[in-house]
Amino acid sequence: MYQIIRTNSEHPGFRVLTNELDDELCRIYNTNKADYEAYNRISGLTTVLLAYENGLAIACGCFKTFDADRIELKRMFVKPAFRGKGIASAMVAELEKWAAELGYQSAILETGIGQPEAIALYRKLGYHDIPHFGEFPEESRSVCLGKSLT
Repeated sequence: MYQIIRTNSEHPGFRVLTNELDDELCRIYNTNKADYEAYNRISGLTTVLLAYENGLAIACGCFKTFDADRIELKRMFVKPAFRGKGIASAMVAELEKWAAELGYQSAILETGIGQPEAIALYRKLGYHDIPHFGEFPEESRSVCLGKSLT
């Protein structure tokens, strides 16, 4: 059984998992890590979750403040061998709970069209399409989703 802990972006487990996430995204989208380094750099965050099983970091996720009312979910990843066990759903629920505890009203996120499983998961969890935001233009490979936390 896995355990979810709250931590920060300096945690070594987070760094290992986000490196694996970057490798997976490069494989899916046929890109190089350097292509997205500016977008994927996460440091100084105190709102990071890690899931552990038998001492092994198996999943991560975090959020950052987007504006006064909204957080943006970032860097969600579950190691392939642990997918399909409800870990991602539990991680999202815990991130939403944490954001609500801090007074945020809604969550937004960006994922890519090459990740249909992620899109389906977020929609199952109540996320809906929203206008593209930030560095994600309408014509990109991005899917932007949002959900009320209240």
